[in-house]
Amino acid sequence: MDLLAKIRTIPTEPGVYLYKNAEGDVIYVGKAKNLRSRVSSYFHEGRWEDAKTGTLVREAVDVDYIVVANNKEALALENNLIKQRKPRFNILLRDDKTYPYVKLTLGERWPRVYVTRRLRKDGSAYYGPYFPANLAYRIVDLIHRNFLIPSCKVDLTRFHARPCLQYYIKRCLGPCVQELTTAETYQEAVRDVKLFLEGRPTDLARSLRERMEQAAANEEYERAARYRDLISTVEQLQERQRIAAAEGDDADVFGYHYENGMLAVNLFHMRAGKMVDRREFFWEDLPEFAATDPEADHEVETNHVGTGSPARPGEQSSPGNFVGVVGSSDKDNRLASLGDGPEGPSPRGSVLHRQAFHPGEFFSALLKQLYIGQPYVPRNLYVPVDFEDREELEDLLSEQHAGAARVHILVPQRGEKRSLIDLAGNNAKQSYDQRFRVMKPNARKIQEELQEALSLPELPKRIECFDISHIQGAETVASMVVWEDGKMKKSDYRKFIIRTVEGVDDFAAMREVVTRRYKRLQGEEKPMPSLVLIDGGLGQLHAAAEALESLEIINQPVAAIAKREEILYVYGQEKDPIALDHHSPVLHLIQQIRDEAHRFAVTFHRKRRQIRDRSTELLEIPGVGASTTRRLLEHFGSVQAVKQADAAALSAVVTRVQADAIRNHFRK
Repeated sequence: MDLLAKIRTIPTEPGVYLYKNAEGDVIYVGKAKNLRSRVSSYFHEGRWEDAKTGTLVREAVDVDYIVVANNKEALALENNLIKQRKPRFNILLRDDKTYPYVKLTLGERWPRVYVTRRLRKDGSAYYGPYFPANLAYRIVDLIHRNFLIPSCKVDLTRFHARPCLQYYIKRCLGPCVQELTTAETYQEAVRDVKLFLEGRPTDLARSLRERMEQAAANEEYERAARYRDLISTVEQLQERQRIAAAEGDDADVFGYHYENGMLAVNLFHMRAGKMVDRREFFWEDLPEFAATDPEADHEVETNHVGTGSPARPGEQSSPGNFVGVVGSSDKDNRLASLGDGPEGPSPRGSVLHRQAFHPGEFFSALLKQLYIGQPYVPRNLYVPVDFEDREELEDLLSEQHAGAARVHILVPQRGEKRSLIDLAGNNAKQSYDQRFRVMKPNARKIQEELQEALSLPELPKRIECFDISHIQGAETVASMVVWEDGKMKKSDYRKFIIRTVEGVDDFAAMREVVTRRYKRLQGEEKPMPSLVLIDGGLGQLHAAAEALESLEIINQPVAAIAKREEILYVYGQEKDPIALDHHSPVLHLIQQIRDEAHRFAVTFHRKRRQIRDRSTELLEIPGVGASTTRRLLEHFGSVQAVKQADAAALSAVVTRVQADAIRNHFRK
């Protein structure tokens, strides 16, 4: 059955449709109240002429569909399928690690707490999101200090010989060593952490007070004092939450800037009436065909200059510019042209290329991917443009959080809320310039983005990067380069000759060099770097982590950057590799450090190989051994210089007999 014949058999009920190409890959996912009407509309008369070469209707050879009960179910299913299949004609949220959460690993024998940006169905409990991002780290630190639940990466499926530093500074109960704690004591602490993270301070305070009184009755005064301090901490936090809740509602505010086929979006997080964080999103390769309604087509010039807000009355934009309006009372008003001045068209010439961009369709896709299935959605979402399924998405998000306040997706046209959207739009314009106009971001911002991308516990100040170099296992060497406070610190570079590894074994070589480096650092009592960066993939990453664990160094951030794919792996989060877009200043920084480590290692390896190759010929001369060869090369600098030296020059370094032997060898 051909595609058009199959479309005629599609039911008229609500559901989701999936277009496939000749290889069977899903290239587009959409939802519709009437499946047959929506799918067939792609092939109405005139649509084939509108579709550019390589777009959806030219590639699609098959269509599948899933019927659901109503449009809200279709919304949720569409979102799930887009995240699973990642169709190239859909608008995709490139980085879904948007919000920081606190993860409590309830599936483990000894649960731990972590900060994470990925929600997984792994039996763990997730709490959040937290704004700003460092709030999640402060909460985890508070849990370490008060409840003594760790977030280390030590293997807790077995006991170890002795605990780490965290136990001795009273931030961990020490489940890694037998008899330091009991299962009952640990589970009691885990229950307290759950109550704390679930926002049940009253229940937690009551439970702590009962235990404090019991401990005092048993004359366990030190334990009772610890419970007393915990009660004080919980009550102080509860009072702060009451004050914040009285100050205003939670809201997320969106603004955007689109230009030259590239898009920047800013998201302001308002909590309790105050702006607590700002997020940036970028798309540099929006799909050519992204509208869910193929009849709604709108073209904009790709050489326009966008902005976060429309021009005010009495203001005039520069000739030839096109300004993107971030909000409109008319659904179909996608972008408004404020371009040509009173003297006519721009002198810069004709339009070179036209590309469709639909802000409404874009924000429809973005909000679904950001909020559907998330444990928390703010009460109000302020968006710059209206879109087709706004009300259905409101209903779905409200049902998703039954019992909480209803979620409202609003398109304000005036007043304070509109000014917030304009502010977000103006910031999106700045973000666009910073990312796509190749403006150099300041060092502090890059550090903050690096901390966020790799979930580092603190702002990275020093990065040490390792690389291995050899040819078929010969002359294996390693390098370590250092980035500190925004620049490479060449005085701290180190070279390593690998001693314990024979043949080709990059993992063992990495294990050796990391062990040697940080064993020496421990002996000198110097601090560890903010990040250990490995040039390589998962194998090299795990080798470095094993070396650190053998030295009983835990909670040390370690990451690896894989060649070719340029994917980042963070130790402890290997299942969630980080793929940064190639415009990202964070990726540029990591690539710069990695490339410098590679250059330094290769240069050292070549020098070692040259010394080996140069000395080989001299060692073939009778009467010339390794020490004589070394003296000759140190004095003359090269084998070629030794060849050209006369008897007197050679005799200044070696004996007359050796000098004659060398001259005779090269004369032959």
